[in-house]
Amino acid sequence: MGMRANVRRELVLQLLLTLWIWGTVRVTSPYGNNLHQKENVTHGQFAFTTQEAGNYLACFWVGGDNQGGGDVSVNLDWKTGIAAKDWESVARKEKIEGVELELRKLEGAVEAIHENLLYLKSREAELRTVSETTNTRVAWFSIMSLVSASWSQFCSCGI
Repeated sequence: MGMRANVRRELVLQLLLTLWIWGTVRVTSPYGNNLHQKENVTHGQFAFTTQEAGNYLACFWVGGDNQGGGDVSVNLDWKTGIAAKDWESVARKEKIEGVELELRKLEGAVEAIHENLLYLKSREAELRTVSETTNTRVAWFSIMSLVSASWSQFCSCGI
């Protein structure tokens, strides 16, 4: 099970296994760094802020009474960006409620949109550079092909 992160953002992993089952969970970054590993887990929550863009991988190993086989129910909830923030604790900590809390949520959503737009803008610039380079190479290849074909025809006519 994986989650892709494009920019630096907070990810929250919530896990709930069935009651008589325990297992091991490990979260790995795109470059193979272990971000979280816990054994004998029946439920839990783990949050981290991504440092690398790419696919984050969550692996599960099941133990307990179910080692003989059968179905195992795993409820996994990946949350990213604004959805990953615990707004209840923010409200308690800063003693805010109602409209002010909703405004904070909207501010967080606007910041997330702005970050995504900046990321998309940088990717668009990279892709534009690649496209222009490719177009230049194709143009040079076409010119060289025409010169080569003309030269070949010129040489064959003279013989």
